[in-house]
Amino acid sequence: MKNETDMSEVKSIAKMLLMTDVHETKFSPMVVQHPFTSSGIVVLPEKDNKDFRPVDITQDRDNLQAWRKAVSSAIDHTENPYEIYTIVNKPYGLIFLKYASPHLSKKDFSEILASAWIMCEAPHNDPDVDLGKLVAMFQSADSRILMDEDEYREFQGLGDTLTVYRGVTAYNAENVKALSWTLNRQTAEWFAHRFGEDGTVYEATIAKEHIYALFNGRNESEVIVDPKYLTDITEAQDMASDFILSQ
Repeated sequence: MKNETDMSEVKSIAKMLLMTDVHETKFSPMVVQHPFTSSGIVVLPEKDNKDFRPVDITQDRDNLQAWRKAVSSAIDHTENPYEIYTIVNKPYGLIFLKYASPHLSKKDFSEILASAWIMCEAPHNDPDVDLGKLVAMFQSADSRILMDEDEYREFQGLGDTLTVYRGVTAYNAENVKALSWTLNRQTAEWFAHRFGEDGTVYEATIAKEHIYALFNGRNESEVIVDPKYLTDITEAQDMASDFILSQ
């Protein structure tokens, strides 16, 4: 990681991603997969730059080239890597960071990682950024930049050993040893039962030294851990059972 960000290289990485194929889905052209757009219908300026028109970049090569030219120009006009990150399609934030990281300062890397992690709906399921790479990213980041002041203060006050929880459903039942856990059991219960799922809550123990960040931005008391140091992973007893037993 560099002492100072090399913006020229970061812009080159962004433009490389811009030139990748637009992958259509069964909902195309409205929904596509691409690092810089989630829709095949984009808006381009008219020649006079006063009006805009919607175009389909999945069916017309000229429209695709015009769109890429417009996005490339936007990349050229950015002044820092976070500005580039903000125009990247959010599910691709971690991919952008993966390729840009050798050219980023630790500060810029940490700022983008914190946002990219929170904005990505299912970071553990990204085939281009595997578990080992995610752990390495958090190990390389500056925890004081990953977290805001309140989060860092709470993080500093955590005990040496903590009990953490993770709620899974049929969708991610095989992904228990993951980075994302919570200090709040009720949050884990919510994840286990959202969408009407009959999921499972797990609890585990981990030393604070293997926790890289605490995020409260979504009121989830989320902790980012190195999963290989989780111990005593067991299914947590149902909260309703706890209530009955306490009577």
